[in-house]
Amino acid sequence: MTSPTVTHAVHGHVPEDLYASWSPSLSPDASRVAFISDRGGYPQVWLRTLDGGPLTCVPLDGRVTAVTWSPTGEWLACLFAARGASRNEAWVVRPDGSGARLVAGTAPGTAVLTQGRSRGWTADGALVVTETCTASQVLRIHPETGERSVLHEGTLTTAIDVTPDGATLLLRRGPRGTRDLVVVNAGTEHSVIPAFGEGSSEAGCLAPDASVVYACTDVASELAQLVAGDRVVGRPNAELDEVALSADGRVAALTWNVGAGMSALTLLDVGTGAQTEVTPLPREVVHDVGLSEDGSVLVLTSEGPNDTKGVWWSQSGSALAPLSSPARGPLHASRGASVSDLDPREIVVPQPRCVRSSDGTRINGWLYRPDGGAPGPTAVWLHGGPESEERPVYSSLFQSLLAEGIAVFAPNVRGSSGFGRTFRSADNGARRYGAFEDVAACATDLVESGIADPGRLAVVGRSYGGYLTLAALTRYPHLFRVGVAVCGMSNFHTWYATTEPWIGAVAVTKYGDPTQDAELLTDLSPMTWLDELRAPLLLVHGSDDTNVPVSESEQVAAALRRRGAPHQLLILEGEGHELLATASRVAFVHATVGWLVEYL
Repeated sequence: MTSPTVTHAVHGHVPEDLYASWSPSLSPDASRVAFISDRGGYPQVWLRTLDGGPLTCVPLDGRVTAVTWSPTGEWLACLFAARGASRNEAWVVRPDGSGARLVAGTAPGTAVLTQGRSRGWTADGALVVTETCTASQVLRIHPETGERSVLHEGTLTTAIDVTPDGATLLLRRGPRGTRDLVVVNAGTEHSVIPAFGEGSSEAGCLAPDASVVYACTDVASELAQLVAGDRVVGRPNAELDEVALSADGRVAALTWNVGAGMSALTLLDVGTGAQTEVTPLPREVVHDVGLSEDGSVLVLTSEGPNDTKGVWWSQSGSALAPLSSPARGPLHASRGASVSDLDPREIVVPQPRCVRSSDGTRINGWLYRPDGGAPGPTAVWLHGGPESEERPVYSSLFQSLLAEGIAVFAPNVRGSSGFGRTFRSADNGARRYGAFEDVAACATDLVESGIADPGRLAVVGRSYGGYLTLAALTRYPHLFRVGVAVCGMSNFHTWYATTEPWIGAVAVTKYGDPTQDAELLTDLSPMTWLDELRAPLLLVHGSDDTNVPVSESEQVAAALRRRGAPHQLLILEGEGHELLATASRVAFVHATVGWLVEYL
């Protein structure tokens, strides 16, 4: 059953979709930046000179989610969201929009662009991409001809850097939560930081001569830190999020997660080991950091609770300046939203909040509360992943709910990143029941603290958060009046049987093995307990989602329909696991706000 029906109009002055910009990549001469923005209604590649020249859109037919500039300046590599499935395609295109060519990620496979110091390019302009179906191939591709050669083959493997001569690869290998970095040269391999089941190395880069691996890792450390040969760089009470290295290998930019989701940024002089803090940061959260060849120009994406993702830049230690959008004034909506802009002064800024779960585990989160101190309708929002983190950034959905008088609490339940490896793995396998308890503890705390009216609590979540929403509604039917589950798994067995093979293969360490842990997965599946569900349920799903296939929502809707239970299934045509088009996000926000307003 599809239904684009809007049950209630959203409060008029809140756009359902403010545009965002991200994935900045400098041209080789550091005069221009390529980045992604959905200001036109869906994500496209845009170019701008650092001196503030006009914005230029690279004309491409499709939804582009990432971009990198070749060291010769002749090509851009773009990651496209494939049509019809949750796959990615790698394309190359000249900066003027000519010569567009699909080079990796044809069906049924998917492509991943290499990051690291190289941004996926060798010095002579060849592109290094990982293409995965059941196994992975690291490919070297000539943009001019599309000619491909295989550099490496393996399983659960992704290339994350390559040396300028193309002779040495840095690979990330392993399932979720237990990954190692592996250096490959001339057919030989050596492990950088073996995980041994404790910790994971999620990111890193190579020195230009491959003499040093700069690893972002929490192996042998509770909090992720930088390990570079014999040098270890950590920060008290902070996790290392990203490491970016200049092309000459002299400067490393380190992005730190501090204060339950805020960011800090330091520049490391590789030769001396001295760090310089970049301050002030333009917004509370920073990511996608990049450096010019000599490290003098810095580009990054920054966002906060009252500003969406935007691209910023600085040169030689000067203050960071906005590049993709103004730093002040109204926030502008993507083309297709019902309202064109929003006054930042109308935005509700969240406050950090800590909850203790039933076993004493500390759960951090962010509370968005409308004016007024009396208990009122409240939604618990559950993020995806679960190896992700709720951070203080702008959400059109949250602000639209707040405009209707509905508070939002966005917790980081166990399994979230940003709080150390023990917390990140605290929901693995049979420990997932603890995540259920975390959701219940949040609901109980909101009521006991006088924030939520006990009869007007909602639970809402997306992806893994959609699964956790279904689990909470079936395990604690007395707590929640209404629910919204967005592209959530409802049955682990059907999900493993229908998801993309590379997604299921890396998930076994997180959820359990579909054969060996069959009984556990049955009990953890919301479909097993669906007869306990009492709350009216809105299900939202992209028609082309093959990460969590739409059948996961359809089987819930079918069971509720047989029971005559109140529900609605909204299928957004042409969307995969992420809602990339403005029109889809508008429909999602309208439906979600309308559903909660009706029942709360």
